[in-house]
Amino acid sequence: MHFTDTSEAVRAWVHGWALSRGAGEPSPTPWGFTVVTGPPGNSTNHVLPTADETTVRELTRSPARPGVWLKAFVPADSLASWIAPGWSIPGAPGFLMSTSLGSDPAGVPSAAPDGYRLRSWTDAGVVHARVHAPDGTTAARGQTAVDGTTAVVDKVETHTAHRRRGLGRVIMATLTATAAEQGATVGLLASSAEGRTLYEATGWLVAAPLANARRGPDPAGRHAVRAATAPAVHRQRDPRGVGTNGPAPVPRA
Repeated sequence: MHFTDTSEAVRAWVHGWALSRGAGEPSPTPWGFTVVTGPPGNSTNHVLPTADETTVRELTRSPARPGVWLKAFVPADSLASWIAPGWSIPGAPGFLMSTSLGSDPAGVPSAAPDGYRLRSWTDAGVVHARVHAPDGTTAARGQTAVDGTTAVVDKVETHTAHRRRGLGRVIMATLTATAAEQGATVGLLASSAEGRTLYEATGWLVAAPLANARRGPDPAGRHAVRAATAPAVHRQRDPRGVGTNGPAPVPRA
């Protein structure tokens, strides 16, 4: 079975993402959910499973302190045209991605390259994986939180000096295999345009675009990035081999 639409997938994603970020249960709101993440960020995030111009305009016109975030699963250029003055679109657009868990050989953990050491552990319901370089520093990392039958993969990163050595694949395989052992049958993650290449190579599919807006200027001092500068969401083929004209359907338990 599959989620019936993007909204249902987002609702599954937000609960696992909140757990991964050390937040409490997402608070229901008229527009979707509000999530206040734990340290070190301690940020307030409004998550809109279904975004439209009226909702975004009303939300961004309401009083909000600088640093509040809004996450909408629409193209970044649409969100940029809807937000009120005083909000920005930091960085590049992203994507909500999904995969089935438990039956893909890509989900079988592989050994870290010679000289590297893989370590994984669970803390407060979140599975962490790290690959340590020969000098003991962290070369790659990631984490996942399982909520019911959904696993949300989060914070996957390979340090620049250790890229192109397959460390990202080692992290992803470890996290997804552990999640499957805990009963998860579907994986969801929020990906950058750069990370999308890694995930697609291991069987993940784009489910929806993802754009972020922030109350106040871009903290990195960058100009807003329009969706036209991001890779297009290409025609996908779902795990059953059926082509789709839009974002891929999201697997569901």
